Amino acid sequence: MTGWRSQWRLVLLNSLTCGLEICVAAGITYVPPLLLEAGVEEQYMTMVLGIGPVLGLLFIPLIGSASDHCNSSYGRRRPFIWLLSLGVLLALLIIPHADVLAANLSWGSTRRNRALQVGLLIFGVGLLDFCGQVCFTPLEALLSDLYHERDDCGQAFAMFSFMVSLGGCVGYLLPALDWSGGLLSFYLGGQAECLFSLLILIFVVSVLVTMKVSEEPSRGTSVLEPGPLESGQCFPRSCCYLFQCKLRSLKSGPLLCLLRTCWSMTPAIYRSYCHVPRVMRQLCLAQLCSWMGVMSFMLFYTDFIGEGLYEGVPSAAPGTALRQRYDEGIRMGSLGLFLQCATSTFFSLVMSRLVRVFGSRMVYLSSMVSFTISALVICLSKSVLLVTAMSALTGFAYATLQTLPYTLTCHYHKEKEVYMQNTNTKKLHNNGFTITRDSVCLNLDNGPGDLSHKNGSSNGHAYHSSDGKKYYSPLHNQNGSPLGLESEDFEKRGVGLDFAILDSTFLLSQVFPTLFMGMIVKFTESVTAYIASSAIFGAIGIYFATHIIFDRKDLRS
Repeated sequence: MTGWRSQWRLVLLNSLTCGLEICVAAGITYVPPLLLEAGVEEQYMTMVLGIGPVLGLLFIPLIGSASDHCNSSYGRRRPFIWLLSLGVLLALLIIPHADVLAANLSWGSTRRNRALQVGLLIFGVGLLDFCGQVCFTPLEALLSDLYHERDDCGQAFAMFSFMVSLGGCVGYLLPALDWSGGLLSFYLGGQAECLFSLLILIFVVSVLVTMKVSEEPSRGTSVLEPGPLESGQCFPRSCCYLFQCKLRSLKSGPLLCLLRTCWSMTPAIYRSYCHVPRVMRQLCLAQLCSWMGVMSFMLFYTDFIGEGLYEGVPSAAPGTALRQRYDEGIRMGSLGLFLQCATSTFFSLVMSRLVRVFGSRMVYLSSMVSFTISALVICLSKSVLLVTAMSALTGFAYATLQTLPYTLTCHYHKEKEVYMQNTNTKKLHNNGFTITRDSVCLNLDNGPGDLSHKNGSSNGHAYHSSDGKKYYSPLHNQNGSPLGLESEDFEKRGVGLDFAILDSTFLLSQVFPTLFMGMIVKFTESVTAYIASSAIFGAIGIYFATHIIFDRKDLRS
C-alpha cells in the first residue's frame, strides 16, 4: 500500500476516528466545570466520569461480535457506526443546553429544574463517553476488513493511532481557547454553546467523510430478488410478493439487524468473551497492565504537577499564593499532556518503519521500558523541565498501544490455523498422559481402500479421514466412553470480538485507577503515589509483554 492516494484514503477513512477523539477529549475536559456549576459534589463527579467506561465494559463485546455476524445491506460495521455516532451527536446537543432543556421541562419548579439539569448533564456525559469509546471498536474492525495484508494492516492502524493522537491534541486545545469574546458566541449564547457547536460541526463532517470513503462490501444477498422457491409460489406483481419483499427489506435494516443479532447471540458472545485463545489471552493481559500504567499517568499527571511539583493546594481560597501555584502547575501539566499527544503523533507516523527495522517485539518492549523509566524519573526529579520532557516521552508508549496490539490481532485472524488452534490439535489428557490428535494419526500410502471409510463421528471407534490420508485411533476416558473435546472452536471467532476485548482492557484500565488511586494516595499521604503506581504497572506490563506471541517462533518457544 504505497502512494499518496492510498495514504490520503487512509486519512479520510480515519477522519471519524479523529473527530471522535476531538469530541471525547474536548467534551470530557469541559464537563467537570459544568457538573460543579450544576451543584454536583466533586466526589460524585468522578463517579459520573466512570459511567461511560463501566457501560462500555458491558456492551463492547456484544457490539463487537454482533458486527461480525451482521448481514445488513449497509455492511457489517457501518450500521453500528451510524447508531453510535447518533448517540455522540445527541450527547453533544444535550450537554451545553441542559439548563435550557431543564427549564422547559420543569414547568416552573426551581427544585425540579436543578434536579433535571443535573440528570440531563449526567445522561449526556455518560452517553458521550460510552458511545465515543465504543464506536472505536467497529471502526477498528472496519480497518481490518478493508486491509488484510500484515503490512497494509500495520500502516492502517499506524494512521489510526496518528489520527487519535491528532484528535487528542486538538481536543485538549479547544477548551483552552476563549470563545466567549467572538461574534459566534454572541449568537449562540456563550462559551459552552460555541465550543459544542464547533464540535458538532467537526463530528458531522468526519462521519460523512468516513461513511463516504469506507465503501464496505455487503455480505448479504439482495433482498428483492426472489429465490427458486419464491418465484414458483407468487407472481412478481402480486400483492403477496410485494408484501414479502417489504418484510424482508425491513428485516435487513441496520437497526433490526443490530437488535436481532444482539438478542440471538448474547449468551454465545459472552461465552466466547470468557474463553479466548491463548495468543489473545497473553496479548490482552499485557495490554491491560500497560494501559493501566499509561492511564494512571494521564488521569492524575496534572494533579501531581500542581500539588507535588509546584506544592500548591487545590482547596485554597482563590487568589492566594497556594492556589496560584496549584493553578500554574495545572497549566504546566496540561502542557505536558499536550506534548505527550504530539510525541504520540510523531511515533504513529514512523511506527510502520520502526516495526520493519526493529520488529514488533523490540518496538513494544522498548516503548514500555521508556515509559517506565520516564515515570521513575518524574517521581524522583524536582526539575520542571526534566519532568515535562519525560512526560512527552511517554507518548511513545501511547502510540504503540494504539497500533501494535490491533496489528497482531489482524495477523492472528489471518492465520487462524497457526495461532488459534481448533479442536483437531487440542491436547487431551487421559490417565496422566498428554495425547494429541496428531500423535495418533497414521499416514496411509495405499489410498482409502485399506480401511473402512467414515466421514462422521468416530463414536469411540477408529475412523478414516475424508481425504484418505489420516487414520484416527479411538480415544476413551477411564470408564470406556469416548473422550470428548472441551475446547472452543476458535476458527469461528470474528475479529470484531477480539478488538472488543482489546478495547475492554483500555476501559478497564480507566476503572481501576479511579476506584483505588484515591485510597492509595490517602494511605501514603503523597500524590507521588500516582506516578509511582504507573511505573509499577509499566514494569508489570513489560513482564507480560515478554510472553506475547509476535510470530511463529514464539509459538515454538
